[in-house]
Amino acid sequence: MTMNFNADQITATNQANVEALKTLTTKAYAGFEKFVELNLAASKALMSESFAHTQAVLGAKDAKQMMELQAGMAQPMAEKSASYGRHVSAIANETGAEFTKAAESKLAEAQKAFADAMDTLSKNAPAGTESVVAILKNALTTSQTAIDSAQTSAKKAMEMAETSFTAATEQALSAASSLGKKA
Repeated sequence: MTMNFNADQITATNQANVEALKTLTTKAYAGFEKFVELNLAASKALMSESFAHTQAVLGAKDAKQMMELQAGMAQPMAEKSASYGRHVSAIANETGAEFTKAAESKLAEAQKAFADAMDTLSKNAPAGTESVVAILKNALTTSQTAIDSAQTSAKKAMEMAETSFTAATEQALSAASSLGKKA
């Protein structure tokens, strides 16, 4: 029994892996750039709004007006914080989805290559080794089922985390809105 691997196949596999690494690295940097841009915009807006608010507080005629200005900041700050959190979450989810998609693609390729190798092995196996080949095929099927189940569970966990984050954000906004109305 011989394996039919040659230098061209190894070179092609290595080139495909380097290309996949390049693609993932590019996507990681794109996500990082989006995060940096978001942070720069948020810090610039915060600085501008802080100075404007400070000037308004310093221009207050009395303590009551100053307290109203302070209380009036709670709602907009909560909304901006929630918006920032949603943007961070969107960037992370988008980048993570790209990585997941690439990983699933590579995993599918590896599973297919292994299944093809198993088929070749079973076709070229010496007589009397059918039970060993059957055990190997069963192990392959079991491992693929386990991998699929793990991927499904991971996706569900991410969806649940995102739903929880959204609900917590909405609760925080609601609480801030209530505080803003009481002031």
